[in-house]
Amino acid sequence: MIFYVYHIKKFKKVGCTTNIKKRVITQQGLEKKDFSILYSTTNKIEASYIERYYQIKLNYKKDKNLYHKLKINKMTNFHITDQTITLKYTNNQDLIGFNLPPFIIIKSKKINLLKEDLIWLKNNNFKSQINSERYVFTEAFLKYIDKKNQLSMEFTKSETIFEKIRVWAKERGIYEKGDPKTQYIKLQEEAGELAKAILNKDEEEIVDAIGDIGVVLTNLSYLCGYTIEECLESSYNVIKMRQGKMENGTFMKNK
Repeated sequence: MIFYVYHIKKFKKVGCTTNIKKRVITQQGLEKKDFSILYSTTNKIEASYIERYYQIKLNYKKDKNLYHKLKINKMTNFHITDQTITLKYTNNQDLIGFNLPPFIIIKSKKINLLKEDLIWLKNNNFKSQINSERYVFTEAFLKYIDKKNQLSMEFTKSETIFEKIRVWAKERGIYEKGDPKTQYIKLQEEAGELAKAILNKDEEEIVDAIGDIGVVLTNLSYLCGYTIEECLESSYNVIKMRQGKMENGTFMKNK
């Protein structure tokens, strides 16, 4: 295997790869005239230090990790570094066609992935400045995973109604197979049922519809990466000091 140290002058970048055509021409959309090969070798560690040498010599941004220390999980479509996780072979925010692997390894830690995690990736990815691929920030993803795991542990410890709803939804695959759009449509359906019940003064249906809306909002919050408790607390912190008066049956805040 040959390791190539290449130079892209217009991007002020020196990089290292084993496949120039794929990495530079195909993925970055460049032509042969846009880059040059500075060095080639069959020794990965040698190539790694040559890459760093040219980055320093040309006063370019240095990669945080040396090339031979990068963790590239060949089983997945992820390219993982301490700073970013590149979602390889993607070209739009919805990650159409992106295959989610059963797990990835970050910082020697195995992280099992579910379809619900793809929702977070879709909502938090950014376009690379040098090509059409997308990426997420490693620390942000790890915080999301930690938060999700913490919630899972809380499911077994607490008995609040919201936690019971999340356990129920998780067991039925709503978080794995659903998404915020489908839950929002469900919310509109339940809101229509509530409007009908209020107009008909049907007390039983009113209670049922309000309860259904609470369930949908709990699941919608979770699928968006939050808990319903966090959303309610955020709103309460805004309104708790609000001043105003009632007008025609509605509280109107002071301007």
